[in-house]
Amino acid sequence: MTVDDTGSGAGADAADSGEDPLALRLEGLILGAERRYTPFQAARSAGVSMELASRFWRAMGFADIGQAKALTEADVLALRRLAGLVEAGLLSEAMAVQVARSTGQTTARLAEWQMDSFLEGLTEPPEPGMTRTEVTYPIVELLLPELEEFLVYVWRRQLAASAGRVVQATDDEEMVDRRLAVGFADLVGFTRLTRRMEEEELGELVEAFETTAADLVAARGGRLIKTLGDEVLYAADDAGIAADIALRLVETMANDETMPELRVGMAFGTVTTRMGDVFGTTVNLASRLTSIAPRDAVLVDSAFAEELIRVREAPASEAAAAEEAATAEKEGEEPPSYRFALQPMWQRPVRGLGVVEPWLLTRREAPPTAP
Repeated sequence: MTVDDTGSGAGADAADSGEDPLALRLEGLILGAERRYTPFQAARSAGVSMELASRFWRAMGFADIGQAKALTEADVLALRRLAGLVEAGLLSEAMAVQVARSTGQTTARLAEWQMDSFLEGLTEPPEPGMTRTEVTYPIVELLLPELEEFLVYVWRRQLAASAGRVVQATDDEEMVDRRLAVGFADLVGFTRLTRRMEEEELGELVEAFETTAADLVAARGGRLIKTLGDEVLYAADDAGIAADIALRLVETMANDETMPELRVGMAFGTVTTRMGDVFGTTVNLASRLTSIAPRDAVLVDSAFAEELIRVREAPASEAAAAEEAATAEKEGEEPPSYRFALQPMWQRPVRGLGVVEPWLLTRREAPPTAP
């Protein structure tokens, strides 16, 4: 029986399992293989223990299926490959489980988004009278090979970029605990919006915000860590890049009448990276600063301000900048050119982090030229 066979084989499988025949046909099309194994048989065929096979399966985000005959040759091959990496000493067992988990979590969201988007964008079925469910099969059949190649291409590109950052690290510790600029951008009044807006309208707003933020972060050289509906988390190796991203986000949203106001909080310091996410006091501080930032404004912590001053992206004060400009003029030199301005705000206690000194980050206007 071929995977897209509509004859008695698929019907018998559906009858035995109680599942929709079309769902089984779709599964066969996408996986390219028939159901042949129970979990125990798949583990034995792959040469791994049932306990380890279950850990891998759950890590990828799939439910326990008892001893139903629901696995394919592809499942066996995946188990064999992961176990082979452990046996060869290339990965520890715990790391192999993490690989399964990170891959499963990332691709689960991608798959859900793609199916929702493809079907949502379908205005008319290819043939009159076809339901959306019936349309799913030909859409997947057409898109599957192209999307598969594109997914591998993007993954390789991202892996190359990540490997480049690793080799530029100064020591082994920096590969895990790195000094980064971390920023949160948060839509103001989002909870109130959820009560006023229709679900579809709210979904469009969130998608527009996430798309705008993702494009802007990537274009300016940052990395989007994750999106949380009304909030995005991003990071950059360079404080100046992170500052430019924050201000551009505020400026972009302020110029869009359909968007709520935005506030951004940023911190600079040691960050622990795990499975593509970031953790630590620096991240917590950036989040707290976001919650107290004024509307359409950017707050940074003292370490971020000090870093901008150190790399001469911002002056220590406007008085210092004026003095530098006067000295440069006397000596016939160009005055320093700063992109950003920093204004110290009132120190305040922040829950769980003690007293912090926020700084208001703005763009610095060019000093007036002498007549």
